[in-house]
Amino acid sequence: MSGTIAKPDRLTCAAGRAARELDLKRGEFDLAVNLGLIRTVPDEGGGGRRVARAELDRLRAEAGFPEALRERVATAGTSEGAKLMDVTPTRFTSLARFGLLVPVRFYLNRYRTVVWLYLAEELRQFASEESNARLLTGRAPAEVREGLKTGLDRRPRNWRGRHIGFLLRQAGDDPWAHAAAVACLLDPADVADVVEDPYERDHLDRCRPRLPAHGAPGSPAAERAQELMTASEPDEVAWFRADLAHTMETARRQGPAPRPAPVPDPGQVPAPTSAPEPVAAPVEDRSVPPAHTPSHGLLGWLRRRGRRPAG
Repeated sequence: MSGTIAKPDRLTCAAGRAARELDLKRGEFDLAVNLGLIRTVPDEGGGGRRVARAELDRLRAEAGFPEALRERVATAGTSEGAKLMDVTPTRFTSLARFGLLVPVRFYLNRYRTVVWLYLAEELRQFASEESNARLLTGRAPAEVREGLKTGLDRRPRNWRGRHIGFLLRQAGDDPWAHAAAVACLLDPADVADVVEDPYERDHLDRCRPRLPAHGAPGSPAAERAQELMTASEPDEVAWFRADLAHTMETARRQGPAPRPAPVPDPGQVPAPTSAPEPVAAPVEDRSVPPAHTPSHGLLGWLRRRGRRPAG
């Protein structure tokens, strides 16, 4: 029949199914989405992001599929990354701690040690640039050595800076989603300080994007991961707070946060808007005599006697 509208689940598919159809592991698929390699659309039913069938067809038609796509999302840890760059693991860690290599993911192993992962493609590119040759061989530059002596480690901050870019890409042009993305990387106390209205904070929580899960909620691993995902350095916190305040102004102009309808006070009686209507006296029903009305006998004689005029 002409004019038939296809069901949404026939035009799009969930993330898990899309990953299987693209021959990707779920972690590879999520990273590809974050990097903008796979375009997603919001689920109208309120679920997670979905992938259009047309997008799957586009990716499968690309040259070298699926190996080329998997290569673009391949990651490497310290040992494997050091081999890709032809440096020692110690030199690799020094470059990463100084902030020259930016991690794209992390996880906590069974000892709750943080394992940072980097895009293999970026590591190869870094090693191939002539301007970085002095960083890969010989003695490390003085600024790198001095920074490491003070315990400098920019890996968590660099991950947060990269991840906020992923979240803002998914937020698109929605200022409430933009604000929620920034807020999820701030300490709740900082969010409450910037956004004083509790209804606005509740709306930000509803728009809050999903951060990578690490362990069961409340577990030591989850708490450690939350520390890494929360802005901690003073200038970084100040930047996030300023961005949140600016975006909230834009969000308020677009539309206020939803609020519950006011509940009237049960002890307060509303004043009448006009004079009350006179209430007619009830008409006595004479079909049934009123109960316990002694109209005869002694009481009736006394009433009649009391109405006699005085002699």
